[in-house]
Amino acid sequence: MFSVPVTFVYEFDHTDDITRPCILHEFAANGAQYMVLTDVLLAQLLQRHGLRRMLAQEMANEGLRFCDSHAPFGPYLDLNCPVRAARGEMLLRLKLVLEIAASFGVKTMTIHTGNETAYPEFPLEEQYDWVKRSLAELLPFAEQLGMVIAIENIWFQINTPDRLLGIKKEFPTDALGFCYDSGHANLMNRGRDFPESSPYRAWGKTPVVWEDRALEKMLPHVVNCHLHDNDGVSDQHRNPGRGTVDWPHIAGLLKQAPRLQCIQSEVLPVRTHDAIREITAKFRDLGEL
Repeated sequence: MFSVPVTFVYEFDHTDDITRPCILHEFAANGAQYMVLTDVLLAQLLQRHGLRRMLAQEMANEGLRFCDSHAPFGPYLDLNCPVRAARGEMLLRLKLVLEIAASFGVKTMTIHTGNETAYPEFPLEEQYDWVKRSLAELLPFAEQLGMVIAIENIWFQINTPDRLLGIKKEFPTDALGFCYDSGHANLMNRGRDFPESSPYRAWGKTPVVWEDRALEKMLPHVVNCHLHDNDGVSDQHRNPGRGTVDWPHIAGLLKQAPRLQCIQSEVLPVRTHDAIREITAKFRDLGEL
């Protein structure tokens, strides 16, 4: 079994104050102990002051705790944002959600580097530099809160494992770590066999630099992980076993990760129609690999 907590994602944008407690109960009834403080929940907490107390009570009623978190993401919200007029608000929002997560006792937050295709008018290297400038401001704030910012591998040029390692080299602080994403890594490996795969589309005319050792490269700095499956074509967020990820290999490596704080299911039940019971059962099975 895994020696760290296993946490679960849900698409809370499909719930309201009536249905959210039902979903939390369903996870708890199927053996979950930890949930992810998701980007949706954090965005809602920013909008509704009273939601924090309500959500804390709902979690306590089910014996659940938040273990990890994911910052809101997208253009003008990610670390690579090169639009000077938007950067101040982006950094403020990230500081606010870090503070909210810390108030729930959460210790890690995954924050996207962003994808270079969101800003085609800005060179890749300039955007890469903005990622580092953003972290230079956010990491001291995270240190004060006792939080770790985790940046994840995606399938764009700016967030390959090698790019992440280049960032980590400049910021040796323990307040910066990695979030390994199994689905994204699978796209950057098996996607080479499918001309319609997401990496081919993301890299455009630039030849894709395929990667079959993402976790091996990232392992010393992995503090969190997003585990889900796909067929190598697109980011489907399926339950493990419903795609082509090599789960015995991944599970074995993760058990050797020296900084790992939690295992996260990033299976999306609403999108994939995977039952909560099936998801929690599969992650128990993964711990036995």
